[in-house]
Amino acid sequence: MSADGVSGSHAFAVYWRANRMRQLPYLPLYLPLCTHDNAGELVAEGKGMQNSNHQFGLIKVTGGLMGYRALGLMVVSAVALGASAASAFAGTTWDILKPDIFGVRSIHDGRGIIQFSAPARPTDQSIVPVSMKARFSDGRTLKSVTFIVDENPSPVAAAFQLGEGRTEISLATKLRFNSATDVRAVVEASDGQLYMVSKHTKFAGGQAACSAPPQGDPAVIAANTGRMSLAHTDNSKTMTQLRPKARLTLSHPNHTGMVLDQLTLLYIPLNMVSNIEVRQGDDLVFAMTGSITVSQDPSIDFDYRVNGATSLTVTSRDTEGGEWVKSFPIGHGS
Repeated sequence: MSADGVSGSHAFAVYWRANRMRQLPYLPLYLPLCTHDNAGELVAEGKGMQNSNHQFGLIKVTGGLMGYRALGLMVVSAVALGASAASAFAGTTWDILKPDIFGVRSIHDGRGIIQFSAPARPTDQSIVPVSMKARFSDGRTLKSVTFIVDENPSPVAAAFQLGEGRTEISLATKLRFNSATDVRAVVEASDGQLYMVSKHTKFAGGQAACSAPPQGDPAVIAANTGRMSLAHTDNSKTMTQLRPKARLTLSHPNHTGMVLDQLTLLYIPLNMVSNIEVRQGDDLVFAMTGSITVSQDPSIDFDYRVNGATSLTVTSRDTEGGEWVKSFPIGHGS
């Protein structure tokens, strides 16, 4: 992580929507990084913004996902700017998001390369399962996979950088959906070409997932934060295959910064899982850059190629500086 608190190699944007003014588009807010001290004072590039009751601060991150401590609501700014800029942002949400995420790069139809699954109407907006499989059979390899949820405050949900030489990949995780939305899987090939597939999911009802409080006792959540487990999802016969499958689970609240504490009337500070790296011996399996769109207690289903190593080493980090490392035995020759 760099000195300014930004990590990763992607350029992502944080968006807020004035939900009660549905005619306004998503609006990127290009604000400085903000941190706060114990007195509640927010400091942005040396300028203090005193607010004793609420924590404010929202940024567009260039060079990676958020490395800030507090995330709050800047809806007033979004509305004020959006009223004058709505005509300039005509079009679908994806039309607005794509330039910030991928710039001017072309994105090809991924059907025939990517198999993508997401529920038509999730039963729980806070843990929506999404999964993908991709394969190249023309000599190219897979470089990265990115999950995008168009209508979320942080649309770029998770970006996976893959280890070298992968011609096929299987990934699954669980995400938070704030509303009805298009959800996408974008694959980058070794030659830099991008391929995408998408699905539309309806809103299941209830509270928007990104502002819903974590599930469970706060004391228990805090005590378990950072605990990791890994289990193979193959049966005993397929464990000898060249591409075993596993599920990694990390205990972490993945605080969004959008949840109001009903006792203190302050927003619970953002503390999200920023990175998860999995290595098989010295070889990278994947490195995930996360966001507030990833669900509480993140889980990742993945496959890996047998390379002779006897363990998988997982390193997880969050935006509050937490770091956890654990090695899992995977059997001889896996």
